[in-house]
Amino acid sequence: MRTTLSLAAAFAIAAAPIFAAGSDDDKPPKKTKTTIECDEGMVYDENKEECVNAEDVKESHLGNDTLYEMARELAYDGQYQTSLIILSAMSDQADPRVLNYRGFNTRQMGDVETAFTFYEQAIAADPTYSLARSYYGQGLVTKGDYKEALKQLTMIKKNGDRDTWAYASLDASIRTGNTYTY
Repeated sequence: MRTTLSLAAAFAIAAAPIFAAGSDDDKPPKKTKTTIECDEGMVYDENKEECVNAEDVKESHLGNDTLYEMARELAYDGQYQTSLIILSAMSDQADPRVLNYRGFNTRQMGDVETAFTFYEQAIAADPTYSLARSYYGQGLVTKGDYKEALKQLTMIKKNGDRDTWAYASLDASIRTGNTYTY
């Protein structure tokens, strides 16, 4: 059975520093009007100064980094389907960040096997992408495949990412059987 940990529990369990998914520090994505004011399936359009359907972002001229941060914020907020819509608006669908977050959102929605495909594609595109390895490893933990999850942890360490959220969260998942929803 899969369980989840709060960020506070993660700090208590992990020996290494904890970093929010997809970031370089321990802070979650900054909440914007999208997650503060908009209903699920909607995002805040700065130009219109209102919430609009997430599908409308596909016609926007927002850059990939802006879209990625928006998708990450939505995923962190538990709005996995909306995050996937935003990811689909990114111009480079082979970007390891897109593939990784497609995997993350898909896994959180319960389709672990499809998530594995996305994680494997992200890792193939960038073998040093430790966040993808961490999420892949956590998916393996949910399937009870601790041996393969440990291989992902070893690769994260070999990549020089021992002191990252990616390492700490997968290490804690392997030791406890708990996985993360952020």
